[in-house]
Order: sequence, then structure tokens, then C-alpha cells
Amino acid sequence: MAARMREKYTKEVVPALMKEFGYKNPMQVPKVVKVVVNVGLGEAIQNPKLLDAAVKELGEMTGQKPIVRKARKSIATFKLREGMSIGCMVTLRQDKMWEFLDRLLNVALPRIRDFKGVSGKAFDGRGNYSLGLKEQYIFPEIDYDRVELVHGLDVAIVTTARSDEEGKALLRFIGMPFRN
Repeated sequence: MAARMREKYTKEVVPALMKEFGYKNPMQVPKVVKVVVNVGLGEAIQNPKLLDAAVKELGEMTGQKPIVRKARKSIATFKLREGMSIGCMVTLRQDKMWEFLDRLLNVALPRIRDFKGVSGKAFDGRGNYSLGLKEQYIFPEIDYDRVELVHGLDVAIVTTARSDEEGKALLRFIGMPFRN
């Protein structure tokens, strides 16, 4: 069964973007290529068990096993040595990406306290969007009672859009709640 968000993209978003930007071919329409979810844990230097919990939670959120990221260089002021585990990340593509976006937009973001929408200015100049979340327990898969450490996560949405305007239109039609 195809992801609900993918069906919405093919049936509603592609025709709307073709009309708005005057594309002649559906292959010109920008699409979401991948979603990268990253958790950086500086606290993992003192307590490595926190990283294990973060890996487990990120796996539950995304449905895919995360990769543990290691420090590239040593920084003495942070007591960090090269090769120490300091975070984890997941790259989602295809159906898992669409399912994660569906849960993010329709379940997780509305659960944020006093949520008024996400910033429309977090584009990188090439149509890719980055979003930072302060708490991982806005996802329904995370049991609040089992959370050892409240940490944030970064979500990067990579698109084939050529400009920020095209990328913003794509995400707006998919259902991203922009406030500006």
C-alpha cells in the first residue's frame, strides 16, 4: 500500500504546482528526495548510555535504524576526542520518507505547545528546508515515562526545487504549516 502523503503528492500537489509555475511536463515539478533526521548529543561524552536511548527513540520515530555519528576532530575545551560517539542520524527515502513526513505534519507538529506554524525563512537558497524540534516526545511513538533525557532533533527536507520559492510552494501544498 502506497503512503498517503505520496498519493496526495501525485494527485493534488503535482497539478497545483504545474498550474502555479507553468510547468509543461510533470517531470519538471519539484519533489521531495529525502528527509534527514539528526540528533546531536554533546551529553553523550560523559554518559554514553544516553546515546543508546537516543538511537532507540530515533529508530522508533522513523522506522529505520539510525547510524551513530562520531566526532571528526578533537576539541579540548569540550573534552571531546576524535572518534567519540556524539550523535545519530537517519536518512529516509521513498515510502518511509513519505510516512515520516505524514506523521510529522499531521501528528507531531500540532502537538507542540502554542504552535503557530513553522518559519518560512529556513530555506537554504536551493529549495531545501531545515526544521529544528526542541523535544522528541511530540512524536506519538515515544513514551514520555521512558524518556531519560529530553533532547531536540533536526529535520532536513531535501527537494529537487531550484529556488526557495518553488521549495516553499511544494511544502505548502504538501501541508507544511508556514506562519509567514
